[in-house]
Amino acid sequence: MEHAGKALAADETDSHQQRSPGVASVHVRAVITWCAIFPMVAIGMTAMGPFTQQWHPVLRALVLTLVVVPLAVYLVVPRLLLLQSRLSRASDDRRVRRAASRR
Repeated sequence: MEHAGKALAADETDSHQQRSPGVASVHVRAVITWCAIFPMVAIGMTAMGPFTQQWHPVLRALVLTLVVVPLAVYLVVPRLLLLQSRLSRASDDRRVRRAASRR
């Protein structure tokens, strides 16, 4: 997508638009994805270690990603995004209540 000569990522907006409420920014989604994948890879490498020592590293990576990627995409990341959305909404509600009580 391009606007006024500036290339925008699929979820970015220009200065005249705003992101929908409750939608995490690309940066937040990247951190959440890393938080989902890193522990799964660490646990997977540890669990696979004893019986895959003789395997070629590419084969080990293939087997590990065959498990980690679907788990992350379909299970872990959506749940973490839901959690982040609920926490963000609760934070916004507290901010609104504080502002209303100051008036």
